[in-house]
Amino acid sequence: MRIVILGDTHIPKRGKELPERLIKELSGADHIIHTGDWITMEVYDKLKCFAPVDGVYGNADDESVRERFRDKEILIFNNLKIGLVHGHGEKKTTERRAMEAFDENLDCVLFDHSHIPYLRYHNKTLLFNPGSVTDKRKLPFYSFGIMTIDKDISVSHVFFT
Repeated sequence: MRIVILGDTHIPKRGKELPERLIKELSGADHIIHTGDWITMEVYDKLKCFAPVDGVYGNADDESVRERFRDKEILIFNNLKIGLVHGHGEKKTTERRAMEAFDENLDCVLFDHSHIPYLRYHNKTLLFNPGSVTDKRKLPFYSFGIMTIDKDISVSHVFFT
């Protein structure tokens, strides 16, 4: 299974459209995961044309997004548990807030909020932040993630300008 992971799209505030580099990867996706800060349901409506979409809401999302998505979610693919959370809050790092959002052991936690790409294991849990496809802030590249699930999880970033 091939999953495209994105977050912090902030459309239409930071970008007007989904970037072509992302669209290229969406065409081959089996599933799509959004880690919050969609802003409006317009992004969801575009993504669902490519593959089934799951996600969570972020701190900047409007009421229509909050009505459709929860603040955290657990997905199961091939018996692997993947937690989704945006990661916003007070105190602690975004990574720490993402890890502490779940009371159970997970194989992977997907989050965003910081717009900073992140890939690291915390004990046996993979933490992954895809970055942003529309708002790279001071970083040199925009980014999103590709996850492959078979017996295990493999995930990597796609960086582009």
